[in-house]
Amino acid sequence: MLVAALFVGWLGWRGFEVISLNQTLKADEMVANYPYQHRVLRVEGSTAIMSSLRSHDTSTRFALTTIFPAMRNLREDDRGWQMAERELARVQARAGDLVLGASGIRRVRWELDENWYHLNNMQVRSMLARQESRR
Repeated sequence: MLVAALFVGWLGWRGFEVISLNQTLKADEMVANYPYQHRVLRVEGSTAIMSSLRSHDTSTRFALTTIFPAMRNLREDDRGWQMAERELARVQARAGDLVLGASGIRRVRWELDENWYHLNNMQVRSMLARQESRR
């Protein structure tokens, strides 16, 4: 029974830690004002697993056109791509630095936010369906 109580306490602490880290991210103006909200998904030991829109399989350009649909109309050599890529990198780095500043966190591991893409796709489909029904 003591082991079970300790385990439940440990799980509660980890949940509180994630909530606290995400509050830190929300309190930062640069991170909070970006259209995509980087967040801590979970903590494993001293590693914070954080959400990201890019991965080895998901390009930065795909992430940016998902956040900013109007960018789909830009030419490949448009300076807007470089500016948007740098801004995304700056915000993600800032989010990682904020989390690394927390007590007990020594590493950040980024994980593709598949759920965000799924929800965003559903939202876009819903919006398009509403537009079609108005016609």
